[in-house]
Amino acid sequence: MEKVLEVKDLCKTYIINKRQNNVLRNVSFDIDRGEMVAVMGPSGSGKSTLLYSVSGMDRMTAGEVSFCGRDISSLSENELAELRLDGMGFIFQQMYMMKNLTVLDNIILPAVKSKKNTESRRETTERGRTLMKRLGIEEIAGNDINEISGGQLQRACICRSIINRPEMIFADEPTGALNRTSSEEVMDELCKLNEDGTTVMLVTHDARVAARCTRVLFIVDGNIKGEYNINREQSPRDRERGLNNWLMEMGW
Repeated sequence: MEKVLEVKDLCKTYIINKRQNNVLRNVSFDIDRGEMVAVMGPSGSGKSTLLYSVSGMDRMTAGEVSFCGRDISSLSENELAELRLDGMGFIFQQMYMMKNLTVLDNIILPAVKSKKNTESRRETTERGRTLMKRLGIEEIAGNDINEISGGQLQRACICRSIINRPEMIFADEPTGALNRTSSEEVMDELCKLNEDGTTVMLVTHDARVAARCTRVLFIVDGNIKGEYNINREQSPRDRERGLNNWLMEMGW
């Protein structure tokens, strides 16, 4: 399988009040194209730090991270920004959008900013509308972001994350601020994207969410303690039961 993400001996250290805090310690793993990998672990275990470090949003202290064959530690800030804009998509628990733009304008903004986008503004706008229709939110295209529900806003964030056709989506607790119904709807869309070939890495504390992925990494005190492969051919109940049993073995 082609590897989208290769991580070797990744370390991340913060200095707080002159004391060294080793958040990630020699973390190594790979993600193949088409995988959907969840990262789980106790609060403070380093889940979000790992996501930010491997996506270039935060500089690593030591180690190697290769994204589609490019060593991100060797890239300048401008090169990293271009890589994140064109090669990666991001979805967060707190859904950040520009308050002075409509939902549709927020969605197409990354494409407008991309140097690789050769479409006209009209073509990009139409593609944004197509994505909104695909996710069932075309009726809110002209709305301000404070006029829509949390579930609609998160689906708009998914549209924005894929507008530049990224190689991989990074999601940090994408369902954490949503009720169960909205959470399931958002996961339905992420799973559809994954089934269409988009690679996904997400951080979650919710076993129901993780059970819809293809693999789970369990991190404790900055180290990956174990990984669990999920058989998507099993029923949702069996997948969740198997994952929960494994998480208990890991000390969840």
